[in-house]
Parts: sequence; C-alpha cells; structure tokens
Amino acid sequence: MTSAKTEEKQPTVLDQMGGVSGMLYSSLPVVVFVIVNFAAKNLMAAIISALASAVVIGVVLAVRKGTIQPAISAVFGVGIAAFIAYKTGEAKGFFLFGIWQSVVYGSAFLLSIIVRWPLAGVIWTFLNGRDRSWRNDKASVRDYDIATFVWALVFFARFVVQRWLYEEDQVGWLAVARLGMGYPLMAIALVATVWAVRRADKRLKAAEEAAAAQAEAEEVLARTADDLLTPDMDELKRVVDSEARDKSRD
Repeated sequence: MTSAKTEEKQPTVLDQMGGVSGMLYSSLPVVVFVIVNFAAKNLMAAIISALASAVVIGVVLAVRKGTIQPAISAVFGVGIAAFIAYKTGEAKGFFLFGIWQSVVYGSAFLLSIIVRWPLAGVIWTFLNGRDRSWRNDKASVRDYDIATFVWALVFFARFVVQRWLYEEDQVGWLAVARLGMGYPLMAIALVATVWAVRRADKRLKAAEEAAAAQAEAEEVLARTADDLLTPDMDELKRVVDSEARDKSRD
C-alpha cells in the first residue's frame, strides 16, 4: 500500500529556502555591516549595527507570530562573525567564519558520499519527516550522491572565491560574493536535491505497488489452492448418503 507521505506535494525550492522573507532576513545583517563600515569607517559601529539588525529581525518575526528560525540563525552567525572581526580588528574578519564554515560543510557532504550516507538525502528525510527506505535502493542512493556532490561543489566554490577575496582585503567584494554565492547557488543545489527526491519517491512508489500486487496475487493463489485441497463436505455427505441408499436397496 502506497504511503500518503509519498504522494504529498513536494515543497518548492523557494519554500525550502524560507521564502523571499527568509532570504531577506538572513542577508540584512551582512548588508548593514558593509554599509555602516563603509560609511562610518568604524568597525565597532558596523559590528553593533549588524547585531542590532539581527535582533530586530527576531523581534519583528516574534510580533508577527511567525517562525524565528531565520532570526536565530542570523543572530548566531552574526554574533560569531562580529566576535572574530572584533578580535582581528579588521572588517574582513567578519567574513572569516563563513569562509571556513564553507570548507567544513563541503568536506562533510563529500565524506557522506564516501560512507554511503549522502547528506542531501539524510537531511531532506529528517526535515520532512520521511523514513530512510531509499537507502535500501542503490539507484536512489546514487541519485542522492549526485545531489550531495552538487552541495559539496557549492560550498567549496564559496571557500575558494571568498578566501581569495579575503587575502586581497576586498571587503566590499566579500559581501557581494557572500550574498551572490549564497541563495543563488543554494537554489541550484536544492534543485538537484528535489530532482533526487522525486526520482527516489517515484522508484519507491513503484516498488511498493509491485510488492502489494505480488502479495495480492499470492493471497489469491493461496485461496485457490485451499479451495482445491479442501473437500466440499456437503457434496461428500451427499455421495455417502447416495451410496448408503444404493446398498440398502441391494
């Protein structure tokens, strides 16, 4: 029997990214940091402004009774970035955490392919409350391997480009790269993930239907065999009674 979850409509790429508001919320602190740092030429002012913008996001979302996930992520990420910038005394230090975060994430996604637990599939099934039946299907694992490899490429591309800009002290271009290589590249990776999910779901649905059909056929066959092997007691009684009457007449 096909599971109801399998037939649920798949979330769109924009849904998985938190919608347009989620994109704006997570990008705002970075934009604020760069603008204030450029305009005021004051690192502390830029740090405080970025942190304040992240907190404002949380307040706005709480008032609107929406999800505060983007705000929590923003405050946490901006807090670490701001601390590093403060400790290094340089505006480019604000981007250092994200740069090394990219190489860690890329390595994790790559390693998950090697150990045959592709993170694209693992994370998707966890976030959407699915089971991991796809791991028993080699073709589905392969599809998730491909999607996971796309994610790894995205993170390594971020690291290479942003690390180079960091070494060149290009703070403005670091912000551009941070935003430009953020959601646009994530959209590509999410498209690859949705592709893998749909292929795996279609394959698993076909397997479930085939198993159900086979079980039904076996049940019919068992009933038929039972009917053939089990004698009709009423007919047998009639035969015995008939033979008894014949003997009595004789």
